[in-house]
Amino acid sequence: MATRTTVINPPGRLPLPAWREMWEAREVFTRFGIRDLKLRYRQTALGVIWVVLQPLLSAGIFSIVFGQIADLSSDGVPYFVFSFTGMLAWTLFNGIVSRAAPSLVNNQALVSKVFFPRLLVPLSSVLSVLVDFLVAGVLMVGLIIWYDIPITWALLTLPLWILAVILLGSGLGMAASALMVKFRDIAYVVPFALQTLLYASPLAYSLSEVGEGIRWLFDINPLTWILEGFRWSLLGLAQPDTWQMAATAGVSVAVFVGGALIFSKMERGFADVI
Repeated sequence: MATRTTVINPPGRLPLPAWREMWEAREVFTRFGIRDLKLRYRQTALGVIWVVLQPLLSAGIFSIVFGQIADLSSDGVPYFVFSFTGMLAWTLFNGIVSRAAPSLVNNQALVSKVFFPRLLVPLSSVLSVLVDFLVAGVLMVGLIIWYDIPITWALLTLPLWILAVILLGSGLGMAASALMVKFRDIAYVVPFALQTLLYASPLAYSLSEVGEGIRWLFDINPLTWILEGFRWSLLGLAQPDTWQMAATAGVSVAVFVGGALIFSKMERGFADVI
């Protein structure tokens, strides 16, 4: 019977992730994602219905508060669809970060006993969140058909905006998961930061409603242009400027690489605290 030998190489001077080892352990990545999905809906009354219900209710509340009470603009599309499109992007980002951040701490028994690339733990959170996103995406298609919203060529860019969300969320999630191993109060910081970012992004209101004096705060927020990109591709609204799309791509990649480097650098000290 053949015996599989695992060779553990010492880290180099730069804290670069072991991408080759991660590829060889891709089955672990898949198993973690499937397990996360099963555990999340085990012994729940509504199960996967929560995936649709959460953005649906949020979009409904935003439509009442911002669309009817505050009477803000939705750039000519029904306010509910406008809000739901924003929630679709936000739920994907929020899900990746909030599930990746505590992943190492939640799996510390397994992480401390079995050898595999630790980076796979926070990254595997993307799988289960993507399933949720696809389910909510089906409802988005139904809304587009119901409200007779015309489909444009911009829909072809949707996978790129989704990729930007995944890279941005994964980068922040990897960094947060590594920091949480050493500083457990990060568990309180992450939800607060996400809640703040929720209101600091044009999620339930049009960017045209933002005053010029504070517009720069939205311009430096990468989620602003991701949300605008989702609405451009799905609803046919205004196309983001070229520099905004380029900046979104650059920031998303930089955050992903930065998060991986932070994780790899801090991974050397995991054994002391896990």
